[in-house]
Amino acid sequence: MTVTDHHPRPSPEPPLTPELFERLAEIARNEEGVTLEHINGKVWVHKVTDGAHGGILMWLMRQFMAHRPDLDLNVTGQGLKVDPYRKGRARPDGILAPVGHFDQSGEWADPGGINAVVEVTSWDADTHARDRVEKPAAYADSGISVYLLVDRETDTVVVHSRPVGGRYLDRSEHPYGEAVEIPGTGVVLDTEGLKRFAR
Repeated sequence: MTVTDHHPRPSPEPPLTPELFERLAEIARNEEGVTLEHINGKVWVHKVTDGAHGGILMWLMRQFMAHRPDLDLNVTGQGLKVDPYRKGRARPDGILAPVGHFDQSGEWADPGGINAVVEVTSWDADTHARDRVEKPAAYADSGISVYLLVDRETDTVVVHSRPVGGRYLDRSEHPYGEAVEIPGTGVVLDTEGLKRFAR
C-alpha cells in the first residue's frame, strides 16, 4: 500500500521578468526617490548618495572632457540592459560613451558601443557584494570593455578590463594620486584630485 502526500507543495516563485522589474523601478524612483537595480537575479536598492559621491563623479566628468571632448560621462541615471541575454537592469553612476550615444535610447539601453561604466562606492552594507562582486560580473557578461570603480573605502581607483567569459581578466588597483590609464580610450587620469575625498 502506498501512502501519498496530499499536502500541496509551494511552487517556486516565478522569476522577476525585465518588464515587471522596469515597472517596479519606475514606481520606486517616482514614489520613494530610490533607485532599484536587477543584477544576477537579485534586486538592489540604492539610497540617496552623499555630496562626495557626486563630487567624485563631477571630477571624473571634467577629467574625461579635458582628454576626450568627443566622449560624454553620462551621470543622469541612464539604465543599461546587463547580464546574459540582457535580462538584468543596472544604473551605473556614470557611463562613458560617444557624445549623443543615448539620444535615441529609452530608459534601459543596450550596452553596445559604450566605452566604460563607472561606479563610486557608497557607505551601505551592500556595497561589497554589489559594486565589487555582482556588477563586475554583470558588466563583463555584457561585453562592456572597462569597469572603473572608485572605491572610497580603500581610497583607490580600480580598473577592470578585457571581459572574457563573464569576468574581467585584467584588474589593476591604484591609490589616489597615481596616474590611471583607462584602456581603449587614450585617457590617463591624474587622480591627485581625488585626495580631497579621502577619508
